[in-house]
Amino acid sequence: MAVIEITSQDQFTNLTTVEAGKKLLALYFHTPWAEPCKTMNEVFAALSEEPVNKEVVFISVNADEFVEISELFEVSVVPYFVLIREGTILKELSGADPKEFVGVLGQLIGGGGVGVAGSSGSRAGEGSLGMASNDDEEEETEEQLNERLKKLTHAAPVMLFMKGTPSEPKCGFSRQMVGILREHQVRFGFFDILKDDSVRQGLKTFSDWPTFPQLYANGDFQGGLDIIKEYLEEDPEFFQHTLGS
Repeated sequence: MAVIEITSQDQFTNLTTVEAGKKLLALYFHTPWAEPCKTMNEVFAALSEEPVNKEVVFISVNADEFVEISELFEVSVVPYFVLIREGTILKELSGADPKEFVGVLGQLIGGGGVGVAGSSGSRAGEGSLGMASNDDEEEETEEQLNERLKKLTHAAPVMLFMKGTPSEPKCGFSRQMVGILREHQVRFGFFDILKDDSVRQGLKTFSDWPTFPQLYANGDFQGGLDIIKEYLEEDPEFFQHTLGS
């Protein structure tokens, strides 16, 4: 079944209620400006064509265009996935890690046999913010790592490098930073540094900052939690001024 692109609120309501039945609904929230979504668009479309997923309804929602739907599911980061069956939310995922989404999808439809067509060879920072595969890969040079970090820091207008994900932060500082961004209604991409030790260690030197979370805006390092708090105390409109909006 091909991906269904939402074009109206009524269409979304009909698909998720009247036509849903007992099928598994996979909602995918994305935006045109978020670089990680470009790879996930392809992954999501490829999965919808897999025979093993024939009982899954793949629904794509532009989070910027359909704000009310996004707010209904409290979507503040993209890519964002919501898996629903019979009106019950079974799982919510945020981030551009194809393996994680494929794994959860496989579990919910009975496991096994779920593949990611067209996504082989994807590396973190090259279209995806997922974890880089270590299978048979040569060790990354310092130059290659710095190039990857540069791409990651430019992956979205606002990029948060944190421990865990916005839906499941793995430390209090990361949780606070996510709270600040949501409070100020800042859309942001993120990278879970616990999934890639090269990024975790390399970013300390790249940013010249020893701790996490780290926040970037338009590719420029803004600071850690305490620095961002100080900026906001001095200028409550800090994010608007920094992003030029």
